[in-house]
Amino acid sequence: MDENEIIRRILEETKTIAVVGLSPKPYRPSHQVSSYLKSVGYKIIPVYPDDSQKILGERVYKTVQEIEEDFDTLLIFLRPERVYEVVKSAIERGVKYIWLQEGVINYKAKELAEKHSKLFVMDRCMYKEHSRLYKGG
Repeated sequence: MDENEIIRRILEETKTIAVVGLSPKPYRPSHQVSSYLKSVGYKIIPVYPDDSQKILGERVYKTVQEIEEDFDTLLIFLRPERVYEVVKSAIERGVKYIWLQEGVINYKAKELAEKHSKLFVMDRCMYKEHSRLYKGG
């Protein structure tokens, strides 16, 4: 399966996205991308380490392990050196798909995901890819 097929499959089969690093600040890319994804029908689960009660109207979890509901896709907005442990936690939770946002590159995390047969996208913007495939962007 080539990268475009993987991207299309993830976008079509995902209903719920846990967004790690979803900032409460509206000007941050994580907030803008997540707001767009919510507007096109995805359920967003914010994962952010501070005391934010809600982001985009949704309950905030401090870690992936604390999330009380199921999610299909893990979308990560973190520095690359922090990605591996988050991916490992999501795999333990049974996540189907893992997506590292544009600018986030971690080959060790990719190797781990692929070892566990998880579809994995790295260094791509989910907003841009959704827009390109479904809005003619």
